[in-house]
Amino acid sequence: MTDALTLPCPACGTLNRVPRARLADGGRCGHCHQPLFTGRPLALTAETFARHAETADLPLLIDFWAEWCGPCRAMAPAVEEAARALEPHLRVAKLDTEAAPEIARRFGIQSIPTLVLVRHGREIARISGAMPPARLLAWTRQHLAEAG
Repeated sequence: MTDALTLPCPACGTLNRVPRARLADGGRCGHCHQPLFTGRPLALTAETFARHAETADLPLLIDFWAEWCGPCRAMAPAVEEAARALEPHLRVAKLDTEAAPEIARRFGIQSIPTLVLVRHGREIARISGAMPPARLLAWTRQHLAEAG
């Protein structure tokens, strides 16, 4: 296991190398000096998806959602809580399926909200439907542990 991880900056997308032992310290982007961890879900777009889902060394929990979806809006506080609780061990992101339908198709998203846990662009696990924060955290931690 390498002692440094590649992490895209949530603000500018610049790739940063962070020593694994220093993840809990947070850190700032070497380019824009913004925090590498914000405790909030990252808003992904079609343009930023690959950098965060495929290039980053951290797992990524993606909430596939849409503005018009009532259960998605109800799930938003649980996703916010997950970002606060799970960083810096993984990054939490939201992807609007209306704004990036090609990525939703690529992942075979047929209902929302759907949460997909990925590492280096490969799906580790998925679950659909709104859930309380405790269930979301337990599900994510279980699948992270199983994936190693």
